[in-house]
Amino acid sequence: MISLAFSRPLPAVSTTVPGMALLVLCALLPAIARAAGPPPAPVVVAVALEQELAPMVWVTGDVISRHEARVPAEVAGRLEWVVDVGDQVKAGGILARIDAGPLRLQREESAAEIEGVEARLDFLQREVKRLRRLAKSNNAAQTLLDQTVSELNAEQARLASARARLHQVEDRIRRSTVRAPFAGVIMARLRHPGEWVDAGMEVVHLLDTGELEVRAMAPLAARPFLAPGMSLRLKSGDDEATGTLRALVPAGNARSHLMDLRLDFQNPGWTVGQVLEVAVPTAAARRVLTVPRDALVLRRSGITVYRLTADGGAERVAVRTGLAQGPYIEVIGELRPGDRVIVRGGERLRPGQKVKVIDEARPADRG
Repeated sequence: MISLAFSRPLPAVSTTVPGMALLVLCALLPAIARAAGPPPAPVVVAVALEQELAPMVWVTGDVISRHEARVPAEVAGRLEWVVDVGDQVKAGGILARIDAGPLRLQREESAAEIEGVEARLDFLQREVKRLRRLAKSNNAAQTLLDQTVSELNAEQARLASARARLHQVEDRIRRSTVRAPFAGVIMARLRHPGEWVDAGMEVVHLLDTGELEVRAMAPLAARPFLAPGMSLRLKSGDDEATGTLRALVPAGNARSHLMDLRLDFQNPGWTVGQVLEVAVPTAAARRVLTVPRDALVLRRSGITVYRLTADGGAERVAVRTGLAQGPYIEVIGELRPGDRVIVRGGERLRPGQKVKVIDEARPADRG
């Protein structure tokens, strides 16, 4: 057995009044901390707003070009050169060249004919002047004068016709160079160098990738709620944009009961052929109370919103949701316009818990 020996006796625990108070205080500290509650929770708040919202239906649309053409040849001939697929061309740029050799020969022929007619006219004009002098004293000369004047008039008509034919040939020579009616990119070569083309035969497929629009088919029942110039939401996956309704065809297909919508938009990432969705109103807009979607706290027991109280606490308010548009959603409950609701940091709050506002989101930040 081991025995312990002490040289001096251990000091006795003080049982005086100050010592007892210290022990009681240490025992009460956890209870005091629990009564004080957790520290204020950092939150971001936003203001509940009244807005005009309308029920929407999402319809399928796609991005198309406002200008697309299968550019034809305007004269017949053999193709000498055709632009390559993928090349960018400006308005008026050369798309193809057609052999204009036969047309140039026709131009030379017409020019020679004009020279001959002009020479004949010069002779007849001088002959008319001579015969007019003789006709004053010689009746026979008068008859010859009338005949010469008639020939002069006929040659003048021949000259006008020859000049018109020359202009036509020169115009066909100009048209032997196929030019772009608008700026764009070559989507396809429909004919190749060496092939014979007739007037009207398609040569290249040209697409304008600069001026794009959205085409969508909307329910005909939405016609009363649509008007040119109004803004509609567009989305493709997670990418969203705002489109401006440029035109609509106020007549639907007899079978589908859909009408054609065309919208202008600004999104440089979207290309021709891209599929997207368009939000189309299906009823008149009505004024409702809205909060940001992030303000909703979803639980099995229901949907709630935390409202900031005057003393810096968080008050839980049960709500029902209604219409939604963009980042906002309609709420129905004990909320009023101007109430400050918590949009960040409310997931772990308890009713009555103190909060510390670290930021206040503005409507423009979520527009």
